[in-house]
This record gives sequence, C-alpha cells and structure tokens, in this order.
Amino acid sequence: MSVSSVSHVSAASPVSFQDALEKGYARASKTLRGIETVEVVGERANVEAGAVKEYVVDLKIVFTLEK
Repeated sequence: MSVSSVSHVSAASPVSFQDALEKGYARASKTLRGIETVEVVGERANVEAGAVKEYVVDLKIVFTLEK
C-alpha cells in the first residue's frame, strides 16, 4: 500500500504557459521524490502596458511518501 501527498506550486515564465509548467515541475522534482502526477489547476497572465509580461500556472503535484 502506498500513501500519497499533494504539494501546490505556482510557477511563472515570460515565454508561455507550457514553459511555466515545465519550470514548475523541474523545480518541484529537485525536492520531491516519487512524483506521480502534475495537474494544472489554474492559469493566468500578468499584463503590463497592454502586453502579456508573464504566464503563470498553479500546479497540484501528487507524490508518493517514502516508507
């Protein structure tokens, strides 16, 4: 039997939502082992002077707890 936990992470990128997702996952994987799923629970863009400045994703990361 395995037990899982959830971590919530927000990540940003000036390039795209996909890039923000990849950066968030890469950062989380440095400290969380056993990542099973990554769910994008929200997306938003920060706007400055009428243009998108950065893309932000909110992630739910599910990982297995070690024994």
